[in-house]
Amino acid sequence: MSSLYDRHLAVCPDWLALYYKKPLEITHGEGRHVWDADGRRYLDFFGGILTTMTAHALPEVTKAVAEQAGRIIHSSTLYLNRPMVELAERIAALSGIPDARVFFTTSGTEANDTALLLATAYRRSNQILAMRNSYHGRSFSAVSITGNNAWSPTSLSPLQTLYVHGGVRTRGPYAHLGDAEFVAACVADLEDLLGHTRTPAALIAEPIQGVGGFTSPPDGLYAEFRRVLDRHGVLWISDEVQTGWGRSGEHFWGWQAHGRNGPPDILTFAKGVGNGMSIGGVVARADVMNCLDANSISTFGGSPVTMAAGLANLSYLLEHDLQGNARRVGGLLIERLRAIGAGSEHVREVRGRGLMIGIELVRPGTDEADPQAAAAVLEAAREGGLLIGKGGGHNTSVLRIAPPLSLTIPEAEEGAEILAEALRSVA
Repeated sequence: MSSLYDRHLAVCPDWLALYYKKPLEITHGEGRHVWDADGRRYLDFFGGILTTMTAHALPEVTKAVAEQAGRIIHSSTLYLNRPMVELAERIAALSGIPDARVFFTTSGTEANDTALLLATAYRRSNQILAMRNSYHGRSFSAVSITGNNAWSPTSLSPLQTLYVHGGVRTRGPYAHLGDAEFVAACVADLEDLLGHTRTPAALIAEPIQGVGGFTSPPDGLYAEFRRVLDRHGVLWISDEVQTGWGRSGEHFWGWQAHGRNGPPDILTFAKGVGNGMSIGGVVARADVMNCLDANSISTFGGSPVTMAAGLANLSYLLEHDLQGNARRVGGLLIERLRAIGAGSEHVREVRGRGLMIGIELVRPGTDEADPQAAAAVLEAAREGGLLIGKGGGHNTSVLRIAPPLSLTIPEAEEGAEILAEALRSVA
């Protein structure tokens, strides 16, 4: 019988990316650990791309899923759905958006696609402002606002997209400026851009860029952008697919680091809220959400089973203060990684917040991205029993570290030591 990898290659697209020279089959998990088909255990510092937010096989979630599946698995949004309404009520209250309405999807891509539909319909404009180095999903519309060419396979687009400075603090034409001057320069660039175009529908931005390598601007940048956007009537969409639910430790939502001029008009979410179940969604104030003048439904968005999982997972996160744990354990982990990085000539920067940490690698003695080193560290970390991710807008040279938010201090220390050894192996 051919291997699972051979079977994968025979039936799946060539562009469906797999990690590792010898791809890994994960068979089960518990807590912050997973096991492969050979029975080897790994400490998971990537959580299914920031999706296993609380823990693998969390009993509260698996119990909720089993109980709901035993009652009814599917009904669609054509019928009243108690778990969906209950989860929508909780998310609306947590969102910070006044008079909020919530629409559930099955992914972050679909959530961002819906947000673009709402914004363009509300503003009667197909122009969108997006950030350089951004990623918002793989649909036709989401690809068209992705400012990262490694994840943008076509230039054809239903939208006219204009890219703004500011998502990357330590690279680009303003990197040499202090924080206040950096913000001022980015705002001036936005003002200038708006002077050369028809008024856009919205700015979509990740408070911390995920696929882009966990980069972020100084706190308050999007608040200053909001001041300009409001003057022009342009909506602000905060893409919280990776930054939401307290992962940054300091805030429950990423936008709150930029909230001086109020919450976003639209907020998108996915990944962590389902802890692996397929949940995405959009929160918007009522006049924006209700602007569509045609019928719409969702066949699978708001599924009773996924909503039950989301309710149980969100309750666990709040009751166990996992945001506080991300702040405490993440703070220790990032300082440990910075100490390790200071001893490696490959490490350009260790950055991030909470349990959302990036390690950018360069060729020694230069500022040139080193994707080969990132791939080598990824492999070495796996050999050491640690799973991490990689990304970055500069040739995929950033190691991405995003464990479940229940990570313990001993596990953080263990993962840091494995990473230190992996970095030493490519010296």
